[in-house]
Amino acid sequence: MRVALGISYIGTTYKGWQSQPNVLTIQDKLESALADFTQTTISTLCAGRTDAGVHALMQVVHFDTQVDRKIISWVRGINSYLPKDIAVQWARIVPPEFHCRACALTRRYVYVVLESVVRPSIEARRVGWVYQALDEARMKSAAEKLIGEHDFSSFRAAECQALTPVKTMKRIEITCRGEPLQRYWRFEFEANAFLHHMIRNIMGCLLMVGDGRRSPDWILEVLARKDRDYAAPTFSPDGLYFLGPTYAPEWDIPQRTAGFNWLP
Repeated sequence: MRVALGISYIGTTYKGWQSQPNVLTIQDKLESALADFTQTTISTLCAGRTDAGVHALMQVVHFDTQVDRKIISWVRGINSYLPKDIAVQWARIVPPEFHCRACALTRRYVYVVLESVVRPSIEARRVGWVYQALDEARMKSAAEKLIGEHDFSSFRAAECQALTPVKTMKRIEITCRGEPLQRYWRFEFEANAFLHHMIRNIMGCLLMVGDGRRSPDWILEVLARKDRDYAAPTFSPDGLYFLGPTYAPEWDIPQRTAGFNWLP
């Protein structure tokens, strides 16, 4: 039997999703909880590996098991063994052909950034932070130039293992609320797939455009160079959330969780 789960987590204290020796990861915590709940060893696959410090509203995972449980038991039972900053949001019994990564049509991320002369406190690690006023029109102009299929080598981390740097950016939406130097920005990204650190590197560039250090057309130069050294520094993982993948309707995989209504 193949089971799919939607997982939410705060990534602050973890070294990312993927299991690694001698460090704390989301995958290790989930597989430990699964082992306690089922009394068997279960290996999981995820739709999108997140970096250290990155959060998720709906990471999708799947695994195969011979253990038979009610759907609600897969949610509540696993959650009883998970720490408070990780929770299963939903469970589905899916066909054996379903693959959380290969079947994903797109993947979605959102950055929440505080624009303020004062650093964040109650929302520390939950938002990124800039202390200069940002220009919405300039950032939207730059973001439009990233839509479509491009070679994103300039935004690719050196350790990225993707087979190709060519990805298709479906949309970038930028909104804000509040007054200048007292407002929150939301940057939402959707693409067929992302390179390692791709969004964090794009964010660094958009913010340099937003605060006036670079022009919107500079993004085109960065793309054309295909050189990571030409782009902006990698932005902090604080405030970056994996919204989850999207799938064809026939898989009956949820598109949202309650956390989507909480996130600004």
